[in-house]
Amino acid sequence: MVTTNMDASTRSRPMTAEERKVILASSAGTIFEWYDFYLYGSLAAIIGAQFFTPFPEATRNVFALLAFAAGFIVRPFGALVFGMLGDLIGRKYTFLMTILIMGLSTFIVGLLPNYYSWGVAAPIILIALRMLQGLALGGEYGGAAVYVAEHAPQNQRGYYTAFIQTTATLGLLLSLVVILMVQGYVNGAYPDQPVLDAAGVAVMDANGNAVMQKAFNAWGWRIPFLGSILLLLISLYIRLQMNESPAFKKMKEEGAQSKAPLREAFGNWKNGKIAIIALLGLTAGQAVVWYSGQFYALFFVQNVIKVDSFSANVFVAWSLILGTYGFIFFGRLSDRIGRKPIILGGCLIAALTYFPVFGMLTKTANPMLAAAHQTPITVTVDPADCSFQFNPVGTAKFTNSCDIAKAALTARSANSETVEGPAGTVATVKVGETVIQGYSGKSPTAADDKKRFDGELNAALKAAGYPIVAGENTTVAKAQHFLDIFTGQKITIILILTYLIILVTMVYGPIAAMLVELYPTRIRYSGLSLPYHIGNGWFGGLLPATAFAISAQSGNIYAGLWYAIVVAMMTVVIGALFVPNGTHKKNIFAD
Repeated sequence: MVTTNMDASTRSRPMTAEERKVILASSAGTIFEWYDFYLYGSLAAIIGAQFFTPFPEATRNVFALLAFAAGFIVRPFGALVFGMLGDLIGRKYTFLMTILIMGLSTFIVGLLPNYYSWGVAAPIILIALRMLQGLALGGEYGGAAVYVAEHAPQNQRGYYTAFIQTTATLGLLLSLVVILMVQGYVNGAYPDQPVLDAAGVAVMDANGNAVMQKAFNAWGWRIPFLGSILLLLISLYIRLQMNESPAFKKMKEEGAQSKAPLREAFGNWKNGKIAIIALLGLTAGQAVVWYSGQFYALFFVQNVIKVDSFSANVFVAWSLILGTYGFIFFGRLSDRIGRKPIILGGCLIAALTYFPVFGMLTKTANPMLAAAHQTPITVTVDPADCSFQFNPVGTAKFTNSCDIAKAALTARSANSETVEGPAGTVATVKVGETVIQGYSGKSPTAADDKKRFDGELNAALKAAGYPIVAGENTTVAKAQHFLDIFTGQKITIILILTYLIILVTMVYGPIAAMLVELYPTRIRYSGLSLPYHIGNGWFGGLLPATAFAISAQSGNIYAGLWYAIVVAMMTVVIGALFVPNGTHKKNIFAD
């Protein structure tokens, strides 16, 4: 057992080999836990086809909502539950609980029979497992941050907690690499499988041939989930070797534990205001920069710039490899100059540079699309016919002619300008000199109108230079394999994405140490977990849906960036005014 004297001078000494082992071991375990969580997100569309698609639309929408809730909204509740346990029974055992719940839930997803075998029980169990994952992740981060910070020397908290900050990115990278490897092997070694309908019968195309899907989509997706059992066993072994946090042990020996950590952390203004300041002045901005630089960047490359999924994953994976050291660099730098200026500086730089950087990404990755944006497109609408198309779970239907026209242009990555027409106007789209009449989704002839509208719109956009047919676009970046990156175009893409990752490391590298330093030991686990997971689960998790809605509303593929920019600037202002300076000099053992 490691015994530690808690005075400030002792805590400034270099870490012992045993303590360094604790830091690295807890970081490794957290990587595996993030890997488990990201697997579902990366394979959500494939899993949904196995468990949700056979249902009637209304039922499918309920399941989609629950899956979304488990991934983001449930996390703060996990923060409350496990934060309280961490402050009551200790960091180590709570830490063990979260990884056991996460690992077993992930493994069982790999074993779970699909709808065709178990019927409605299958998706219900899947959602339950997904909720357990969200709850476990809600407790994981706080435990990792507190555990590492309370082992680290006082003058190196930023450096050592930065290793925890790498774990989310490394977990994402690990999941991408495993998926790419398994996908490549399974699809290459096994034949395609037929797509099944709700009755389990093969779906036929217009010519009477079975519609086929890749073997990975049919069953190969289970392999990364099943493989996680090995990571779970390794993680459990590692964490069983670890000792309790010295700060928690000292507090327990002195009888200074909180008997009601949640009430003490959030039930009075003195501590409650810390959570509000931490959320609005730190984690909200950190979250949108983090999601923009990793998840939204991947979404943008795949769905907006129209780079194929495999190539996009390759480019993002390389940017993660190149940029991940930034977490350590900025964590160490925060030990010298403080956490606040680095976190707020990253938010400010992101807000000032996102528009030119994402514009450069489009011009580099898909020059044909960027050139097509020079053709003017106008949408003439009745403003009363337009909705804000915020649809985080993909279940809402927007049937007004304005919504249909704008969504169609956004889906094709077209930039447009909105022109106000007379009341009652059915939307029209003008591409160059070609006018396409819109339609209402409520019309009895909506199905035929949609075919006509889509055909005319595609023809007009193609004539304007838009790469409507992906196979005809010879300018878009494409990687044949993981090492196929050594051209000017591909290297430039990776460098742009790496810049976005560096901004992520600026805001995320020092955040764990900063949050730890805001709270006393007795309520530290509970106090920091909630603002962190509300920031990242809600402000960050809602970013893709919000960005799409803003882009559709404005008619500009880059307009969605305003969400991240506004939240980041809010954090800069609130953080500058209310977040304390100099927390890196604080002795967190003094209380």
